[in-house]
Amino acid sequence: MKVAITGKGGVGKTTFASTLCRLYAAEGRSVLAADVDPDANLGLALGLTEEEVNAIVPVSKMKELARERTAANESNTFYKLNPEVSDLPDKLSRDVNGVKLLVMGTVDTGGSGCVCPEHVMLKAILSKLVFRRDDVVVMDMEAGLEHLGRGTASVMDQFIVVIEPGARSIQTYERIKSLAADIGVNKVRVVANKVRDERDEEFLRARIPAQDLLGFIHYSAGVIEADRSGRSPFDYSAQAVEEIRAIKDKMDQEDQEKNNF
Repeated sequence: MKVAITGKGGVGKTTFASTLCRLYAAEGRSVLAADVDPDANLGLALGLTEEEVNAIVPVSKMKELARERTAANESNTFYKLNPEVSDLPDKLSRDVNGVKLLVMGTVDTGGSGCVCPEHVMLKAILSKLVFRRDDVVVMDMEAGLEHLGRGTASVMDQFIVVIEPGARSIQTYERIKSLAADIGVNKVRVVANKVRDERDEEFLRARIPAQDLLGFIHYSAGVIEADRSGRSPFDYSAQAVEEIRAIKDKMDQEDQEKNNF
């Protein structure tokens, strides 16, 4: 299973991504979680402390490694566009509650001159992740699919947009669906978070095609408390865990049916 999870900041995509990872890990699956959001907090949601998270150096900041793998010279004028990086996910990831966490980060071009080698290395690692046959790979991304190239996107099993019950969230889903179509992906699914009541459910069902709606995660005081405490929601909200488990089971069933077909 290869899943890319996206959505605007604050909608709860990291809560969904981290809980999905821990559910797969609890089944004994090999899980690699890639944090590709500039506001990286997947580590906290998986169960690391703030100090442990702050000690992690994102891959995008490993300039020496990028220059080594791309064979870039000092001016970055010449470098490999397809560096060997297949060993890096295991070398650079950290085990958190049975999940291998890989903090990718983003390339900051402001005032730093040419940072092409870092960008090339990030892209190469993301491409390698989707071909890891024995791993469940979950990518926690920002609100877009800019990190994924056409070749990488074509082998993803799920593109999931996490939204809230509101018009602006619906617009985000529609924009991401359009972006996905541009790179050849026609199946974009939705998980609705922070759903309060039947009115919210009816609002969402009226605006999201039934085949795109994976399920609802209802508003949970436990998830809010986990966020305030800097803890994993997996350990704080049984309700959210069970609702995400139901979504995961639906994804697994569809994947099994696809493979059987």
